[in-house]
Amino acid sequence: MKLICIGVDLAKKELQVHGVDRSEKPVWRKKLNRQEWLKAVLERIQPGREIDKACSGAHLWARQLQKLGYTVKRIAPQFVKPYVRSNKNDANDAEAICEAMSRPNMRFVAIKTVEQQDIPPVHRARASLIEQRTAKGSQIRGLTSEYFICYRKYCVAQLL
Repeated sequence: MKLICIGVDLAKKELQVHGVDRSEKPVWRKKLNRQEWLKAVLERIQPGREIDKACSGAHLWARQLQKLGYTVKRIAPQFVKPYVRSNKNDANDAEAICEAMSRPNMRFVAIKTVEQQDIPPVHRARASLIEQRTAKGSQIRGLTSEYFICYRKYCVAQLL
């Protein structure tokens, strides 16, 4: 079976796979767990074929498949949504990914390295800590003002 495109909808435990041939007819529809997925890819698809992904966890899968010689392209979920034909479920999403892939003007998401993936969470954690520090300072100032306590540049209230 010659698959030219595989749409994969990643979920927590299972992946929904939709594969099309050269005439863009569906020839492979399957629900696989994560261990079965890699084995199925190695058995059915020759390296160099395009494999599409969207959703979280895709960067890790993309890096693993690229190491095996596959061409991986990711499509952002908002670009897949218009191609979902009926009710939203994993199987229809995987089919929509294949459909979106066949469009000539489709924009793809760059696959991030581990270092690129690590930087944003560090910045978000720092911003959260700054927000918590500011909130705690405001809470302490509010509490001390109840007892007319003044400190440094903030003198909340003075006794007469």
